[in-house]
Amino acid sequence: MSSRTQSRTDAELTPVKFSRLTRRGVLLGLSVSQLSTLSIGFGSIVWAFYAGGGILIAFAAPVVVLAAVLAWVPIARRPIVEWIPVAFWWMWKTTGGQLLYRRRIVAPRPVGTLALPGDMARLREYDDPATGAGMIHDPAAATLTVVLSVTHPAFVLLDPGEQERRVASWGRVLATACRSGRISMLQVLERTLPDSGTGLAEWWAAHGSRDDTWASTTYAELIDRAGPAGERHATTLSLSLDMRAAARQIRTAGGGVRGGAAVLRQEMATLVAALRSADLAPSAWLSSGQIAVILRSAYDPAVAASLERHGELGQSLATAGPVAVNESWSGLRTDSAHHAVLWISEWPRSMVYPGFLAPMLLSTGIQRSFSMLCTPMRSDQAARNIRKKKTEYISDAAQRQRIGQIEDASQTAEFNDVLQQEADLTAGHGVLRYTGLISVSAASADELDAAVAAIEQSAIQASCETRLLVGQQAQAFTAAALPLCRVV
Repeated sequence: MSSRTQSRTDAELTPVKFSRLTRRGVLLGLSVSQLSTLSIGFGSIVWAFYAGGGILIAFAAPVVVLAAVLAWVPIARRPIVEWIPVAFWWMWKTTGGQLLYRRRIVAPRPVGTLALPGDMARLREYDDPATGAGMIHDPAAATLTVVLSVTHPAFVLLDPGEQERRVASWGRVLATACRSGRISMLQVLERTLPDSGTGLAEWWAAHGSRDDTWASTTYAELIDRAGPAGERHATTLSLSLDMRAAARQIRTAGGGVRGGAAVLRQEMATLVAALRSADLAPSAWLSSGQIAVILRSAYDPAVAASLERHGELGQSLATAGPVAVNESWSGLRTDSAHHAVLWISEWPRSMVYPGFLAPMLLSTGIQRSFSMLCTPMRSDQAARNIRKKKTEYISDAAQRQRIGQIEDASQTAEFNDVLQQEADLTAGHGVLRYTGLISVSAASADELDAAVAAIEQSAIQASCETRLLVGQQAQAFTAAALPLCRVV
């Protein structure tokens, strides 16, 4: 989808349309795995004919049937052959003991490392002396990530004209991420958190009348009870620098993580200026202690309110990770909660208005995290990708016409989406790849099932299609619930 947003002179909202998820294969709609499987079956039957036929053809027939079943029979709308890598990876993790994580309490951690499970154990902490921001360095992926907290008014309560203006401004914010070519990812994370009641308590302490009357006593009791039982929404933006793409600038700035931090500060200043022009209120860049509280709250939601009430607790990345993690095929169990991650596999195919995600984002009584991973593409890369897609679509259409296959309407719609992206890119707009993930948390497995069903229903109301990510819940949870610009 392009970052382009249309403007109108009236006060009406402009509907938008998302590009479809590309389902076109390498040849005639078949993926590489399907073509490889069918080639094995076809090759076996050809070998049987040339080797003498007869009994050899009978032996090759089961191979052909098996190849056809693996290539064409779907399970959960995916061919069986595409499930083989997922199943193999799951078996490898099962036999290798990778599904369980237990914190080694007595074993000290190396200085500057994060106490996180899986491949996130390689992450390193760096405190920027210039801005005070906590930066997360991934040596393997060569990225440097920083997190920013953002406050904003309720979008659904604004009038249509103001909504349209803010949508156009947000489009310009996204466009800034595509210009430098040094940004690896921009993550928008919106979380629901249990409200500790500190806001109400502070307001009552400053403005309340403590005169021991019935009204005063009742109001104070209501604040004590209602505060911790409520929930609030928190939004963060995570900016990840591609240190490979910015290698020349990093060497100029001194090299290493320190040079990467100097280059990242330039992108940070650009992003803050763009956010302020969009009437968003960015706070100071989060320190390592504030990032540690977010990580701890994601793995252990039961202590989130306590950490908020006592600001000095949980301010260390060395202890922010979970104590125990159990991964299952379709879920994840951490310290005090059960989790499940859903992938938004289909965005609305019809024209929708901004704010269409309100049924999911405003659902009450469900603890969830909504993560939007935006991967910007440089203009030259986007142009090459679009030209490649156009060539493949045209060649596939010619091949289908040659063999007499009827043109599918979905293929035509995907080709029109590519043409629209090309028009947007020609007009000077940026192109980003979007991935939407929803992490749902609950205290028990039964509550988690009910919460997932409610989120799936709200996704239907938002004209979106969601799918439960199986066999990769641990990795998906880090991308959906943690502001670290992780990928699935």
